[in-house]
Amino acid sequence: MSKIVILYHSGYGHTKKVAEAVAAGSGGTLMAIDAEGNLPEGGWEQLAAASTIVFGAPTYMGGPSWQFKKFADASSKPWFVKAWRDKLAAGFTNSATLNGDKFSTLTYFFTLSQQHGMLWVGSGMHPSNAKAHTRDDINNLGGYAGLITATPSDASVEEMVPGDIATAKAFGQRIAEATAKFAK
Repeated sequence: MSKIVILYHSGYGHTKKVAEAVAAGSGGTLMAIDAEGNLPEGGWEQLAAASTIVFGAPTYMGGPSWQFKKFADASSKPWFVKAWRDKLAAGFTNSATLNGDKFSTLTYFFTLSQQHGMLWVGSGMHPSNAKAHTRDDINNLGGYAGLITATPSDASVEEMVPGDIATAKAFGQRIAEATAKFAK
């Protein structure tokens, strides 16, 4: 079983592609929250066995999707017994605009992790913020607290910004390094 689980909800496939890139960089296992907000069979056991849980969801109306929130509410059972205490946590989100209140979603993930007694891993990346940089550069959106990506509302999954996908892979590598260094 993987030490790293990338737990995500994706409404239209864009967040799934980001999750896949994080998994590619980290060597982690993907776990999708379904359209009804449920985990797959054995999902809770897989999360219990993980050393690191990476939370991912699209940002809708200033926060994560309701499907992710349903999962978060259901996580009160492991919370009650401190099952995730000292596991590593990280987070990522995607929305249509460059800002789109993505930080609110990352803050939601961070707060959830802190309620569980988890240890947060940020992006560890400097932003690409000089005039010469483009959207295809690593961390062009400047996420520190976690991974943020942007996909225009009329773009297909195949049209996602290559720099965002490369940033997701780099974020996955950061998570793998932190897991190797700090996780039980």
